[in-house]
Amino acid sequence: MRVNKPALLRVIAALAVVFIFTGGLHEMRKSGGRAPDFPCQLSDSKDVTISIGKGATGAVIAQQLFEADVIKSSSSFFQAAVIDKRSERIAPGSHRIQINLCAKDALDQLLDPKRITSLISVIEGAWSTEIADAMVAAGFSRSEVTKAIKSVDLPPGFKMLEGLLFPAQYSFEDKTSALSALSSMIDQALVKIENSGIAAGSGNFSPEQLLIIASIIQAEGEPKDFSKVSQVIRNRLKIGMPLQMDSTVHYIQKLRGNIFLSTKSTLIKSEYNTYRKYGLPPGPIGNPGLAAMVAAVSPEVGDWIYFITVAPGDTRFTASLDKFNIWKAEYKKNLRAGVFGSAK
Repeated sequence: MRVNKPALLRVIAALAVVFIFTGGLHEMRKSGGRAPDFPCQLSDSKDVTISIGKGATGAVIAQQLFEADVIKSSSSFFQAAVIDKRSERIAPGSHRIQINLCAKDALDQLLDPKRITSLISVIEGAWSTEIADAMVAAGFSRSEVTKAIKSVDLPPGFKMLEGLLFPAQYSFEDKTSALSALSSMIDQALVKIENSGIAAGSGNFSPEQLLIIASIIQAEGEPKDFSKVSQVIRNRLKIGMPLQMDSTVHYIQKLRGNIFLSTKSTLIKSEYNTYRKYGLPPGPIGNPGLAAMVAAVSPEVGDWIYFITVAPGDTRFTASLDKFNIWKAEYKKNLRAGVFGSAK
């Protein structure tokens, strides 16, 4: 049992699709040196929208910027981009960018995720329903997203989409289908599932079960405690004890934050309620990141059965019920004092 639920951490990951500048050195040589460029200075000029296609070359992007009056010359952007390796991370999709910029500032704005109007941010532990909402906010229609969720092909051995949408920042070129977008997220997850060791299974656990464990670890612990939470789950399963994880009940209720779990909540009739049901829930309770996946496969050795967050950043583990109850009293005292942000 873990009572406190820390804020979910954002994953600043590589964008889903990148392209490589080509021909830049050739352009630089042809220009005979420094190309015409606007001065680099703070600008209050108007914004325009540039749509970057998947696999777009440096020549195409530079010309787009030039024709939209963003830069003074296409060669100036080449010169800035060729010497800056970050240019390889420019994402496809719609970018909001100011006009009359120097090439360096234009590159900076193209790399600014806040200026990508089609950006989809999937945070660690996000539910598939939340990701669907993010896709709609990025421009996909609700009906298309709903249809894509129902029709997407799941990898062999996995029965649910939940858990298979890897946390990262995604940007797709215009007219990308919702089905293609979801497939890209699944592809990313499969790479991490392989890298983490989940794909090979561990002990008596199948890859799908390990992904379920990873999702609980993600929801229950902070990264520094992931491997210990993993061991607690295994220890409880081993002795036939209900997992009694608050996060599984919150998943049913679709609640987030530092929420006190009432006795009434633990009686909810659901296969995901690990207070009533023994064993793992039938599927993941969110989409875990790589660290939680690794912890699911490689728990820290220990005899812990109980854990509780007594104060923010202070999560304690023990095999003693008596000690756990002492800590629980300390937690309730801190809760009433507002240590967690609000008194209950």
